[in-house]
Amino acid sequence: MKKLILTIIALIYTVNCSVAQDVIDIRSKLMVGAKLGLSYSNVYDSQGEDFAADPKLGFVTGGFLAIPIGKYIGVQPEILFSQRGFHAKGRILGSTYEMTRTSNYLDVPLLFAFKPAAFITFLAGPQFSYLLSQKDEFKNATTSIAQEQEFENEDIRKNTLCFLTGVDINVKHLVLGARVGWDIQNNNNDGSSTTPRYKNVWYQATIGIRLY
Repeated sequence: MKKLILTIIALIYTVNCSVAQDVIDIRSKLMVGAKLGLSYSNVYDSQGEDFAADPKLGFVTGGFLAIPIGKYIGVQPEILFSQRGFHAKGRILGSTYEMTRTSNYLDVPLLFAFKPAAFITFLAGPQFSYLLSQKDEFKNATTSIAQEQEFENEDIRKNTLCFLTGVDINVKHLVLGARVGWDIQNNNNDGSSTTPRYKNVWYQATIGIRLY
């Protein structure tokens, strides 16, 4: 842990020295911007018979608004379209299955910003996610119609409370962002479904542009 902290400090110092000439200190200005990037997601806290999941790659895009509260702190609400999901295998109704789930969300994070320097912003806060659509692709030839129907009949939670944290590196008009987020609530409402219950976890890497 000590080595990790020292490595992070050294990395921040190196980035600060390398981009110092390109940084414009606009921490006290209201800014609006847009961004796009990739999302790498999986599930955690899963409950299901022999349920095992692997990560899935998706994309994320949207806009953000940086609202300063003084020079060093602020709030940053965002509106994003993002993909999450997983590749999984397990057992249901007495038989094995393999599937890939893709979930499309409308995400609304409300992030609190700490801006110790012009080039870097630390962010953390709650996120409201609304499930727009979900698609399951079964790849195992032995998967039965009954199993597919069982997944289709899930009592899926549409509105999910999440938590998000990350960092932005600011170079002129460009913003390089890294985020990690996870669901606080389960994917289903009442837990009565026989399909696996889980929570999403995801990592995002984005590039954005600021207008000010």
